[in-house]
Amino acid sequence: MRKQQNRSGFVFKTYDAPQKSLFDQLLDIFQELITHTSGDFDEAMDWLKELDKEYKLTNDEYTLDDFVQELKDKGYIREEIKPDGNNGTAITEKTERAIRKRALDQIFGKLKKSSQGNHRSKLNGRGDEHTGDYREYRFGDGLERISMTESLRNAQINNGAEDFRLRESDLVVEETHFKAQMSTVLMIDISHSMILYGEDRITPAKKVAMALAQLITTRYPKDSLDIIVYGNDAWPIKIKDLPYLQVGPYHTNTVAGLNLAMDILRRKRNSNKQIFNITDGKPSCIKLKDGRYYKNPNGLDEYIVNQCYSMARQARKLHIPITTFMIANDPYLQQFVDNFTEANQGKAFYTGLQGLGEMIFQDYESNRKKRIK
Repeated sequence: MRKQQNRSGFVFKTYDAPQKSLFDQLLDIFQELITHTSGDFDEAMDWLKELDKEYKLTNDEYTLDDFVQELKDKGYIREEIKPDGNNGTAITEKTERAIRKRALDQIFGKLKKSSQGNHRSKLNGRGDEHTGDYREYRFGDGLERISMTESLRNAQINNGAEDFRLRESDLVVEETHFKAQMSTVLMIDISHSMILYGEDRITPAKKVAMALAQLITTRYPKDSLDIIVYGNDAWPIKIKDLPYLQVGPYHTNTVAGLNLAMDILRRKRNSNKQIFNITDGKPSCIKLKDGRYYKNPNGLDEYIVNQCYSMARQARKLHIPITTFMIANDPYLQQFVDNFTEANQGKAFYTGLQGLGEMIFQDYESNRKKRIK
């Protein structure tokens, strides 16, 4: 009788993704729809009903009514009184957080949280990130920076074990890197052109803003992110307001956006500061000193354009680089952005909607690795 031999090794088979519950599947679709509808629950549910009719998302055992009830039970939606006095339904902060996290996963991939929230510079000195390099102790170095293991090793080598002494010449200090915080202002164009020509440009811009906010608050909590929107005027919005952001009947006052962004950054103590600007159109509006608006949507107005160039140079003097993400391919607009970027010594990307998030992420990660001067 032959003895059966035990075999060990690897077994390869087709990957089977974990099965999602019907609620989780519907929740993914609901979060996408609530982003497109700017937080309008009723409109999102109307779209979900149409999708259910076409693709049979639910069944007799689990209906859309069951899904809505589970959203309530799990704290994703709440009942509220609308301005007209009627009862309505709105999303909660839990949903807002879930949408931001989903945007981060969609655009930037699966990024893990990190307690290290600072940006390392290339300069050595008194910092808080170890480099693995050592140098001799110098007067003024803090005692907490002395590497006792290496210092005791030096003392044993220099003096021997029998007559052990720890002298100042035996002391070594481990080098560390400075860490620099980053202050970022994200400008989002909400002029009417962001939804013209049958292309929804505001939703991708919102997703990018939500993803960037989630990235910074979870991975780089010591950094700051301020978000402003601009049309005829410019004003700041809170991160929790992003799902509800809508385009208005506005022209594009780029100068107002830059003014506000620079005012915000002037108040920041960080040495590393930057502005990201997501736009699809040319500057077409400016506010005059008497409070009136000067608007010219036809071509590039020389007066408005020169004001933009002036703001770019001011930002350069303040060591604030501006990165423009241009969602347009008109040659004359690209020429304007090129001139603007040269005046600021910043950067410009001409991108479609698909690559917008990846470009902003890569630029943010690139900038955080260097000290902006």
